Amino acid sequence: MPATATRLAGFTESVIRATTRLANQHQAVNLSQGFPDFDPPEVLLAALERAARGPSHQYAVTYGDPHFREALARKIGMFTGMPVDPEAHLVVTCGSTEAMMAAMMTACNPGDKVIVFSPFYENYAADAILSGAQPIHVPLAPPDYALDLDALKAAFAQGPKAIVVCNPGNPTGKVFTRAELEAIVALAEAHDAWIITDEPYEHIVYAPHEHVYTHTLPGAYERTLVCNSLSKTYSITGWRLGYVQGPPPAIRQARKVHDFLTVGAAAPLQEAAIAALQLPRSYYDEMTAQYTAKRTLFLEGLARTGLSYTEPQGAYYVMVDISPLGFATDTEASEWLITEVGVAGVPGSSFFREPEHRYIRFHFAKREATLQAALERLARLKAGR
Repeated sequence: MPATATRLAGFTESVIRATTRLANQHQAVNLSQGFPDFDPPEVLLAALERAARGPSHQYAVTYGDPHFREALARKIGMFTGMPVDPEAHLVVTCGSTEAMMAAMMTACNPGDKVIVFSPFYENYAADAILSGAQPIHVPLAPPDYALDLDALKAAFAQGPKAIVVCNPGNPTGKVFTRAELEAIVALAEAHDAWIITDEPYEHIVYAPHEHVYTHTLPGAYERTLVCNSLSKTYSITGWRLGYVQGPPPAIRQARKVHDFLTVGAAAPLQEAAIAALQLPRSYYDEMTAQYTAKRTLFLEGLARTGLSYTEPQGAYYVMVDISPLGFATDTEASEWLITEVGVAGVPGSSFFREPEHRYIRFHFAKREATLQAALERLARLKAGR
């Protein structure tokens, strides 16, 4: 057999998806892959039924159905306070996964360098490698994951073409402060680099923390590509609707990449999702309140196990220190939790560039009954292995 591409040797298959398969095999409560087990808003389900009987079963405009982009532009403008031209500033993608790939390939040439914070969502380094770029990892040290400005300056001194900022953060739950984002923008300006933001958890932020849209900061707009999706906000991870937002010259290039990656996102799902994009502000306030309650419930249960964790500022992930359990690696701990305890979490080492094996990532985007079931199983950890 001929040799496969050497760039594929730089990363493995998704550890998150592999953990889900193991959880399904052992009927464990799956707190690994970050998807809800509750339904989308009723208005969205009703719109999906109508779309199934409607005319939108053929290709939409490759870069997004015009009505969907118009609704998306209004929704973005409502929260950022900045006008969005649906004809010039947006390309609709198959989830934020494709959005990130399209943004990376738009910003970077083969051989360019891309700054990625560590720990990171596992796609980022892989996207850089698939784009022919070289990731530069800047550590965010646990347990607080604060920005190390000196380390970031040293990374920018290597001449990167772009930096990836996930905010709120997966897997850490970190919410970057305005001051941290302003420092990132200043360095990107000084080194003429792109800022690629990943913001699918924009509406899942816990008081007193606030989400700052990086591209709205002075000096950021013309060098920022925003990647986002509808998946987490409306509990439709399986719909795979995302987008890239940015300045028109860059979006024109991103549309080319998108066209040849996937042609376009599903037409009937775009039609149905317009109903979600038209929801009032009260929907987002209620969603934040619901996730705040889930976070409180889950963290209180984790506290009873005696294990330490980092309280998430946003998103719905918790990094838990499982080193007291005495396993040699977090992978061994994760497998034991699935097979013996019945709860699935992702080995934290899959998110770190550094040799870090102390953490398991759990998520709490589940119904209260599901979280209670998981916490009942995790309660045995207080007694040790």
